[in-house]
Amino acid sequence: MLRRALNTLVTLQKWIRSAGYTGLLGLLTLAGCSSAPASPAPTPTRPTASGPTANGIRPLPPGGRVDYQLGAAYPVPPGTTIVARDSTEAPAPGVYSICYINGFQSQPGDTSTWLERHPDLVLKADGQPVLDPNWPDEILFDTTSPERRDAILKILQPTLERCAKSGFDAVEIDNLDSFTRSGGMISVDDNIALATAYASRAHALGLAIGQKNAGEFSARLHTTVGFDFAVVEECHRFDECQLYRAVYGESMIDIEYADDLRGTFAEACADPGSPRAMVLRDRRLVADTGTGYVYQHC
Repeated sequence: MLRRALNTLVTLQKWIRSAGYTGLLGLLTLAGCSSAPASPAPTPTRPTASGPTANGIRPLPPGGRVDYQLGAAYPVPPGTTIVARDSTEAPAPGVYSICYINGFQSQPGDTSTWLERHPDLVLKADGQPVLDPNWPDEILFDTTSPERRDAILKILQPTLERCAKSGFDAVEIDNLDSFTRSGGMISVDDNIALATAYASRAHALGLAIGQKNAGEFSARLHTTVGFDFAVVEECHRFDECQLYRAVYGESMIDIEYADDLRGTFAEACADPGSPRAMVLRDRRLVADTGTGYVYQHC
């Protein structure tokens, strides 16, 4: 999906903001921090700090230099070792590549297809689809029964397979916290059950899988679901990095957004609680030639 930058509020704040919301069509430098040039550059050597595990899954290189390219793919900035791209894009060459999949809500371009072909898998309130209030072109999937979860997984299985076949090392499954926007109709257990199925399929395909946000559930998601690392948005801004580091150590990446950063990025990098793999991006995640492009790393 071309986005997932505005899903910035911590889960508790989302609970507060979205409680009862089920309407219809309702992110400079410091010593060690620098900005990468926008011009294309040779890709770096593939990271080798963490080799394949016994099952062939390559773990996230701890503390690697990250770029988050969900809005558009572009040449890898010099020195970058981890790149996340949308599942519709090719993996970045020469780096650890993470494939983005929206696993609990529709992709904006696919919303009409879900409504037309799979209306029984769309969460509804008073007969109307429940939307993400930050992204009203995305509808929530109904994960409330084993039958519905199995059907959702079957529909997204080809996307997981495409990520593996095209050469990605890992997947991140977004919107695990959709239950916080469901007005109480979806439980955390419903979504964790589907997340467990996603993790099983990803591992069977030789892919590592990353937990996306939902920090307070990290221990359970790591041990029960089997998430291998974490992909976090604005954990420095919201003082929640430790929720992930306590479980994953440095096997996590954090994206801070230039329009909403608490303090400066230099301060974020200097914060001892921040992960080493932290990047500053523009919220729209535009390409390096796009208006408003921002990319800095610690």
